[in-house]
Amino acid sequence: MNIINAVILGIVQGLTEFLPVSSSGHLVLIQKIFGITAPALFFDTMLHAGTLIAVFIVLRRDIWDILRKLIQPLTGYLIIATIPAVIAALVFGDIIEHFFESGQFLGVCFLATSFILITAEQLSKRGEKKDFGKMNRLDALITGIMQAIAIIPGISRSGATISGALSRKLDRDFAARFSFLLSIPAILGAVVIQSKNLLKNTAAETSGENIGTAAVIAGTISAAIVGFFAIKFMLKIIREKSLYGFAVYTGVLGILILIDQFITRIIF
Repeated sequence: MNIINAVILGIVQGLTEFLPVSSSGHLVLIQKIFGITAPALFFDTMLHAGTLIAVFIVLRRDIWDILRKLIQPLTGYLIIATIPAVIAALVFGDIIEHFFESGQFLGVCFLATSFILITAEQLSKRGEKKDFGKMNRLDALITGIMQAIAIIPGISRSGATISGALSRKLDRDFAARFSFLLSIPAILGAVVIQSKNLLKNTAAETSGENIGTAAVIAGTISAAIVGFFAIKFMLKIIREKSLYGFAVYTGVLGILILIDQFITRIIF
């Protein structure tokens, strides 16, 4: 993989990680379009590390408030919401890696993201909204289950977690912030799982191709920069707009991918 390809993937990752359109699904799609053969989970993890930097910068005040007082309800909710994804990754890790490499269910999963976003918007309109003070452990657990489902490429992590929070009537702004805070343990966990690859190799080994250190760095930096602006944009959108536009996008994309997978076979 060359630096240009790495930067393209970094931009895609930074843009789509925090928009509810599935960063992993877009990375798989871009790799298929450009014919990039890479260790999907490893390189995807490095790009996620770039977006993690963006989270730390944009949500630095929220993070500092947590660090100053670790024993508080929000910390507990983040732990509860992280557990389902950890279990899913440990149990289904090999299967998920196969989905990354093949893109087998990509179209269906993009359609699933569309359905999740629409359903969440409908559910969020019913009943009284809850601020952080009224959040409970069941709210955190359901949001965490949605994150666990989103380890499948094509199902948006941010979209699933925001939708999970909205379906529990949580305030829109807090739902987005909780989703982005929840990405921190998820990304850190992925980085830890892949740390053996980082320690053993200066360049990631692929089937017949090497990803050089420069390409990895370029992809990570581009993901961080674009991710910073994507978070800012999403926080504004979630407060002022709905998720229906993203649902239309993922729905159309899912249909186009299914057409290609079963009829045209241009990409898949």
